Amino acid sequence: MTERDERPVGSSTAAGPPVGATTPEYSAEPVAYRGPESLGGLLLILAGIAAAVSLVLDWLADVDGTGLDLVRDGFEDLDAIVDNGLWQPMAVVLGGGVLLLLGILLWLPARSHRFLGLLGLIVSGLIVWAVLVPLSDADWELDTFGPGFWCAIAVAVLGVLGSLKALLTGKKYR
Repeated sequence: MTERDERPVGSSTAAGPPVGATTPEYSAEPVAYRGPESLGGLLLILAGIAAAVSLVLDWLADVDGTGLDLVRDGFEDLDAIVDNGLWQPMAVVLGGGVLLLLGILLWLPARSHRFLGLLGLIVSGLIVWAVLVPLSDADWELDTFGPGFWCAIAVAVLGVLGSLKALLTGKKYR
């Protein structure tokens, strides 16, 4: 028998822990835990709600027609959706629905929500584009737009802010 085999269990050696010890080795590194992205998720959910509210409001000040009418017309004429300018309300409303789903997913525990933040930023970029095109066509005169378009602007802003919050927030440590 060797010297190591003759020692009783639990006796320590100068070189290391006691022979037969079952204590785990702990790391001094911080441990990332799974948690929700509350603020980013809330902002994206609010963006989705603003998109839903824009459906019942008029988008143009001098024309009677809610966002739902514009989206319905866009679905009826999908072949010429870019030519007739109905892609903007559809992008805002459908993108707002996607942001709502992403906002709910951000409330689920995960180590990081950066991928969802990136997806939200891509969708929000499309919504920002859909808002800036009519503003540019109207020479930046805001009085031509109704409250539905103001909700569309809110969808764009809330979507960008919530997505950036989720994208830039790293892992959480205890």
